[in-house]
Amino acid sequence: MAMAALRREGRRFATPLISPNPAIALRSSIIPSQEPVSSGVRCISTQIVRNRMKSVKNIQKITKAMKMVAASKLRAIQTRAENSRGLWQPFTALLGDSASVDVKKNVIVTISADKGLCGGINSTSVKISRALHKLNSGPEKENKYVVLGEKAKAQLVRDSKKDIELIMTELQKNPLNYTQVSVMADDILKNVEFDALRIVFNKFQSVVSFLPTVSTILSPEVVEREAESGGKLGELDLYEVEGAETKSEVLQNLAEFQFSCVMFNAVLENATSEQGARMSAMDSSSRNAGDMLDRLTLTYNRTRQASITTELIEIISGASALEG
Repeated sequence: MAMAALRREGRRFATPLISPNPAIALRSSIIPSQEPVSSGVRCISTQIVRNRMKSVKNIQKITKAMKMVAASKLRAIQTRAENSRGLWQPFTALLGDSASVDVKKNVIVTISADKGLCGGINSTSVKISRALHKLNSGPEKENKYVVLGEKAKAQLVRDSKKDIELIMTELQKNPLNYTQVSVMADDILKNVEFDALRIVFNKFQSVVSFLPTVSTILSPEVVEREAESGGKLGELDLYEVEGAETKSEVLQNLAEFQFSCVMFNAVLENATSEQGARMSAMDSSSRNAGDMLDRLTLTYNRTRQASITTELIEIISGASALEG
């Protein structure tokens, strides 16, 4: 509703008033012309400035309200995002985050917002996703996208439509919880074949800053292969497996649970970064509207004063002519 009102005020701001004489009206803009013009055009000029001042005031009210809404949502979701970091950190300690692993099937999970007016947070995720796609391209390699959010979808569909495997939108229509995200993660695991999942999101740092982040989730087969070759994953053999499950089954369960935990944290971090970026953008817009309002007020006062001065000169000249 707020965005619709903002667009409506923007159209009103851009719509010029109709003048009986277009040529004279073109000369008479917000800044008064040095050429003498008729009083009717001067009235139209001041009316244009008044209308623009009213539109700017309405836009400023909307941006201030959107800033307050974003601040309220930010406080509510920031604590949940910070608490969710404890879910994926044990997996990183156990399995590591092998961003440089070379695999054939890469799936890039791009997380973005469904709404705009939040700075360049969505464009940043898309740029990193495209860079990963280009970096992991090769003659025997396959790269696919899984897109979460309307904004990433709108940008990636333009040039990478054939590479998009799955699209999910309206993530924040309901309050985010682990059950909702785990269902999404399960859909991705069922519908997409991968050797490595690379999750691209924005990690929240403060209201004015966020850190573009990539988390890598390996498939159980790749984890087992990397464990056999040694390195960080080679330490898995030091752990004992209890129960009747084999090592491959344990790795399968670990990979699925790791993906759902990392996804939950990534979605919350990105949502927190979105609200922080929107709050910062709306604050900047409100200040810019205030500066524009000051300039329009100054222009309006100058135009009105010039009109009054001209009328006084005309009255005095007429009186002098009658006396003479």
